[in-house]
Amino acid sequence: MEHFIDPQGQKVKLVLGNEERFTEAAGHVLVLPRFQKQWVLTEHRERGYEFPGGKVEDGETTKDAGVREVWEETGAHIGSIVYIGQYQVEGRSGTSFCKDIFAAVVTEMEKKDCYKETKGPLLLKELPATLKEDPRFSFIMKDEVVPTATAYAIAQGLFS
Repeated sequence: MEHFIDPQGQKVKLVLGNEERFTEAAGHVLVLPRFQKQWVLTEHRERGYEFPGGKVEDGETTKDAGVREVWEETGAHIGSIVYIGQYQVEGRSGTSFCKDIFAAVVTEMEKKDCYKETKGPLLLKELPATLKEDPRFSFIMKDEVVPTATAYAIAQGLFS
C-alpha cells in the first residue's frame, strides 16, 4: 500500500493488485484505456485532460461503470477491462471516497455527437513527463495514482 498527499492536500492510499481493497463497494471508477498503442483520455470541460471515470450508478458494478464512462466520455468500445487496484482519498473535511482502477483495451473509437460533460477523446502516445506541471491536465492526473497505476498495468502486460 502506498500513502501520499495529493496536490489539494488530501491523504491518498493506493493499492494495486487483487490482494487488498479498502471497500468492495467503491462508488467511483478510474479507467486507463489504450487504443492502438495510445492512451485514451478525455477533455473534461472544466478540469482539462484526464482519464475517463466517474460515479457508479445504482445497480451497476464498477466494471460496468468503467465501460459506460469510457463510452460516454470518449466514444471508445472496450474489448477487455481488468481491475488493477483501488485508491481512497480522505478529504480535509473528514469525508472519503474510493475509486476502483481498471486497465482497458479499446477495440474501436466511434465519433459521437455528445460526450456528456467532456469535449471528447484525446489520444496520446505517451503521457508527458511534465504532467504534474502541465496546466492542460486535470488535478486528477497530478498525484501519484496515475503514474503508479499506468506503470503497474504496463508491467503486468495488460496492453499487449
